[in-house]
Amino acid sequence: MQDFIQLIDPERATTMVVAFLPRVVAAIIVLVGFWALARLTRPALTGILKRADFAEALVSLLVDNLYRFALMGVGLVMAAGQLGIDVAAALAGLGVAGIAVGFAAQDSLANTIAGFLIFWDKPFQPGDFITTQDRYGEVHNITMRTTRIRTVRNTYVVIPNRVIIEQPMVNHSLYGDVRVDVPLGIAYKEDVSAARQILLDVATRLDHVLSSPEPALVLKELGDSSVNLEFRLWIREARMEQPVRFAALEAAKRALDEAGIEIPFPHLQLFVEDVREPVWSELGRVASNASSRP
Repeated sequence: MQDFIQLIDPERATTMVVAFLPRVVAAIIVLVGFWALARLTRPALTGILKRADFAEALVSLLVDNLYRFALMGVGLVMAAGQLGIDVAAALAGLGVAGIAVGFAAQDSLANTIAGFLIFWDKPFQPGDFITTQDRYGEVHNITMRTTRIRTVRNTYVVIPNRVIIEQPMVNHSLYGDVRVDVPLGIAYKEDVSAARQILLDVATRLDHVLSSPEPALVLKELGDSSVNLEFRLWIREARMEQPVRFAALEAAKRALDEAGIEIPFPHLQLFVEDVREPVWSELGRVASNASSRP
């Protein structure tokens, strides 16, 4: 009880506060200094990164999150040192906690790192049409963890960035003009040159199809039941790829039907050989050899 009374003794408490006050003031000055440094340097750092053509989301991550928190973290460590706190022990504890959190959130960290790589490498940008994970659509938004795609069915697909980085991805918009390949097949008895002339005439009447590069019709392969052709058309915008493919397929079918050029369905032709005469002849030879034996 006596110790407690001594502890709350106003004179003793005042002495302790006065002795400790310079440390508190020093810690506050350190924190305010680092806060002011962050406020002053963030706009300049943001401008430098934007002039270096960094993506907006990546600039926000680096400046508003990593840079600001790192700077304030250093300020907190230095302020704690001014208060007499054992910083080394605190950092060791934070390190152990960080390892535990890292193991618990390794998928999120992997997606964040993949998002950083996407922003750095720029394989696609919002507005591009891409195919990934068997999904085709327009890139609606890119975050540090996920990429959001709006499909041609007007559905919203969210794909983790790590999945996109690890798997093949096709960007249909990166190089501007896009070639649309329309597979067709005609019967072996039909003239490929006549089909080519008809289909190239069809291409001139299709919307969104460019005249340069010119449309083309190539013989792709000799199939089991048809001569397989490929109708190649060029368009300006990747978003019109599927509509143009469907329109070209329908127009080609109608034009070939009107010209009397057959589009065969898959079939298999069998040739059956009459083997009765060779069989009876062989049986007669065997019987003759058997009867001639002693």
